[in-house]
Formats: sequence, structure tokens, C-alpha cells
Amino acid sequence: MSVDYAELGDLKEGSYVVVDGEPCRVVEVSRAKTGKHGSAKVHIVAISLFTGSRKTLVGPADQRVEVPIIDKRIGQVIAVLGDRVQVMDNETYETFEVEMPSDESVRSKITPGVEVEYWSALGKRFISRVR
Repeated sequence: MSVDYAELGDLKEGSYVVVDGEPCRVVEVSRAKTGKHGSAKVHIVAISLFTGSRKTLVGPADQRVEVPIIDKRIGQVIAVLGDRVQVMDNETYETFEVEMPSDESVRSKITPGVEVEYWSALGKRFISRVR
């Protein structure tokens, strides 16, 4: 599992965080001031990279959280197998299958022979865009 660590208070919109074991992109950050007892609280709203579901994370600003290490690579579509896509990495020539992207603008451009950018995080892969 390739993760790094950061403090909850250091996260900004657009950064990545692991929530419930899924890599997510932070879309909203709000901070509550320090109270009479304790530290400032941070409320984060994030969108899962794989499912697109909305996740929230609340905790003290100094709480350590996991940050996924995302490997962005280029591959070529070999075949479209219904709701799965077979892709070959352009550097290692490794072939693998990934889910068909849910984003219709990306999904409509996927045909055999086209180059795609895929992201690999926490042992899973998904197609982020067509080049």
C-alpha cells in the first residue's frame, strides 16, 4: 500500500486523502477555531476517485491522515470488453483490465488503439482521461 502521511490541517482543496480506505480528492475544507479546551477542528469533504461518492472527515488539525501516492501513467486501449477495458502500459508493456470510466465524456472516446492516462492508487487503477 503506497501512502504518505500529512496533518489534517495541512490539506487544501485539490489535494488527496485516504478516507475509509479509498483515495479521495478534497473538494471542501472548513476550519473551526480553537475552543476553550483543545485544538482547532477541521472538516473535510472529499470525492472518491473510484466511485465518485462523497465522503467527510472531521478531526483535530494536528491529526495524522494517510495521503495516497498516485502513479499517473500512459497506456493504450487494446480492447473494450463491455463494462471493462483492456489496457497495455506504454512503458512496461504490462496488460491489465480496468472498469469502464463512469464519466460519459471520457467513456465515449474509448476505442481500441486510443491512448489513455490511467491512475494507479492503493492497488487499484482507473482511466482518468483520453489523450
